[in-house]
Amino acid sequence: MTRVEEQLEAGKTWVVDADIKGYFDNIPQNQLIALVKNMISDRRIIGLLEKFLGQGVMESMNGWQPTASGTPQGAIISPLPANIYLDPLDHLLARRGWEMTRYADDFINRCHTEAEALAALAEVQKWMEGAGLTLHPEKTRVEDAARKGGFEFLGWHFERGYKWPRGKSVQKLKDNVQAKTKRNNGNDMQTIIKQVNKPLRGWGKYFRGCVRNVPERLDQWTRMRLRSILRKRDKRKGRGRGRDHNRYPNAWFAKRGLVFLTTVTHDLAASPAK
Repeated sequence: MTRVEEQLEAGKTWVVDADIKGYFDNIPQNQLIALVKNMISDRRIIGLLEKFLGQGVMESMNGWQPTASGTPQGAIISPLPANIYLDPLDHLLARRGWEMTRYADDFINRCHTEAEALAALAEVQKWMEGAGLTLHPEKTRVEDAARKGGFEFLGWHFERGYKWPRGKSVQKLKDNVQAKTKRNNGNDMQTIIKQVNKPLRGWGKYFRGCVRNVPERLDQWTRMRLRSILRKRDKRKGRGRGRDHNRYPNAWFAKRGLVFLTTVTHDLAASPAK
């Protein structure tokens, strides 16, 4: 996210947040193959691509069905042809001087003014029409990141000079941790902590540098889940709360190696010991 932040700090706060409607399902195969032929002369590669695109999909009760458009999803090389097809758009916007950041079919453009952003959006829409694609009318918008509301991109929310994980990103982590911290979990606490650490560490590294209150709340919630397990094992009902914070303080979990998101997201030397 470094490049995105640099451009926002440089004053390019007007953002074209674009969403291609059914991108992988609607890529025109003939145009994709023609584009690849301009890059690769090896007929064997072209032949493999044609077979890959024409392999069809498995539909319930109907067996394999041919696909006249789009690229099959789920295969190892699926993202590659999808990226290749949008390559001309990357170069077009670069020639126009508009900052673009793209991951597969998810992309944003940063501009100095609203008028510039609307012009960039019009250029993108024009290119999409020629490429046989359509921007999603409800999910494509122009936003000012300097104002309340901001925009979301690749799991992040950007707004008024700050960034934090969007709601769905937080919920996805909580769902993962919750599945590993049910009160009837029969594993010992050391094992449970090891299981929980993996998603915590990965999530924390991705969202490094976010506003501090988000990982702080998630740390509190995670420790509450673990204290609830311990509370149940002490033959007490309810969630971990009240005096459980004294029975099992933060330092108790830190000693057993629990990953603290506040540590990972802000590169702290050690977890809080209170």
